[in-house]
Amino acid sequence: MHGKFVILTMALLAALALGGCTVFFLDPDDGLTYGRIVRIETTAYCPCGLCCSWKLDKRGRPVVSAGRDRGKPKAVGITASGKRAHPGTLAADTRYYPMGTLIYVPGYGYGVVEDRGGDIKGRRRLDLFYNTHAEARRWGRRKVEAVVFPPGTPAVPKNAPPPR
Repeated sequence: MHGKFVILTMALLAALALGGCTVFFLDPDDGLTYGRIVRIETTAYCPCGLCCSWKLDKRGRPVVSAGRDRGKPKAVGITASGKRAHPGTLAADTRYYPMGTLIYVPGYGYGVVEDRGGDIKGRRRLDLFYNTHAEARRWGRRKVEAVVFPPGTPAVPKNAPPPR
């Protein structure tokens, strides 16, 4: 017990010295899991054509409706990582949050970066996936203090409580 206290104290002192804020969670299986609190502006998206810039062409096939790929076929509901989007899918700037990064967003829950967005630039932007346009509009645009876990942190089960 004393060893864990020393580790926690040293980690907190290091976080304060480096100017960051780190949150620690005790995990009974792996020991200590930590995350960094980051103030992030979030928006929401769904697989509809309005959110994901696609439309149906003359033959009824989905195509990109804007940008440099305009008119090219669009795989609706498939993320940049090649997986099907689902609640818990996050779009981020992968220069800062690589694919597979686990993030806890208050009011949304745990999510994993599996997508990129054209307007998602920088470390302070995140896009949250919802199944319907109504749900995405309800979320709107919010600034939250999210917990970003380090790469390689295992995915958290859906019934996991939020970090404290």
